[in-house]
Amino acid sequence: MSTITRTPLVSRLAVVTIMLGIFAIVTSEILPIGLLSAIGADFGVSDGVAGLTMALPGVVAAVAAPVVTLTTARLDRRAMLCALMALLAVADVLAAAATSYEIMLVSRVLVGVTIGGFWSIGAGLAGRLVPPHAVGAATAVIFSAVPLGSVLGVPAGTFIGDLAGWRTAFVVLAVLALAVLGGLVVLLPPLPADQVTSLRALLDLLRTRAAAIALAATFLIVLAHFGTYTYVTPFLEDVTGLGPAAVSAVLLAYGVAGIAGNFLAGRAARWRVAFVTCGGLIALATLLLPVAGGGAVAAVGLLVVWGLAYGGVPVCSQASFIAAAPHAPEAATVVFTASFQATFALGAFLGGRVVDASSVSTVMVCGGVVALLMAGVLAAVRPRRAYP
Repeated sequence: MSTITRTPLVSRLAVVTIMLGIFAIVTSEILPIGLLSAIGADFGVSDGVAGLTMALPGVVAAVAAPVVTLTTARLDRRAMLCALMALLAVADVLAAAATSYEIMLVSRVLVGVTIGGFWSIGAGLAGRLVPPHAVGAATAVIFSAVPLGSVLGVPAGTFIGDLAGWRTAFVVLAVLALAVLGGLVVLLPPLPADQVTSLRALLDLLRTRAAAIALAATFLIVLAHFGTYTYVTPFLEDVTGLGPAAVSAVLLAYGVAGIAGNFLAGRAARWRVAFVTCGGLIALATLLLPVAGGGAVAAVGLLVVWGLAYGGVPVCSQASFIAAAPHAPEAATVVFTASFQATFALGAFLGGRVVDASSVSTVMVCGGVVALLMAGVLAAVRPRRAYP
């Protein structure tokens, strides 16, 4: 039990620690994007098969989000977060030490369990850690972990992998997970079960038209993004002709653009307009890459546009679910997590099938068409009551 005095600074640090935990989780989940070719070569599998390291955690997380949240609803949330962060450290160590592709996949299952449980529990804790007037800012800090993990974790992990091997990148993540675990133990107060999310609350949310629209938009854009971005490293290497160091630099540029996109989407007055814009820009970038991506300048420019657009996707998606159930934010967060992760996995899996059957350029075109469909559907379909 944490005995540290609860001061405003400690409360803010507790929020930052949860954010860092989600950052470590998101980075662990998507790190194979930047290391896909190296992982596949080490285990003797194709890029498409190596893409299972992306798909599997998403499948597990989609199931773990409701299951872990519901089955542990009466347990102390601090204890649960600590246990899940310890599990992440084990998963990353197992990946670093894997002697076969099967062991690597086992480690990815553990990552999936951590994602579903930690995100669903931790994302809604701001109201229990800071005063009411600071809840909005604290929640924004926690959710910033998604774009930060997505847009900075991959370039950093890819850079470490290029310097010292892909296994070293997972070792670094394991160390980060242990550091976050220490922070959770010291900084979080006891958090006994408060508002218990029930299966009925989840089902009631899923029956609403607004939630159906949020699900459809999230499904299409996440499918488009992860069906293509999972294989962006092979594209940059094989089509654009960039070396490992240049790929790392391009992914870093993508990451910086993503941070800007997250900031812009978070400040947008109308999340629906921002969401449609994100979908349209992702469609533009992925459809043009096979045409113009053979040149380094064009490829970098399109990746920057892509990063700017995707940086706003998690913010807009989560806002769409909260708008559908403002009275049940925890249930909305669980549904958001489960739907996002399930589609994440499906996109990575289907993208791999297209890459193995055709080429990385073909998968870009397929993703662009799906992103364009998302933008069109969300612009055309309106909920029965007005949302921003």
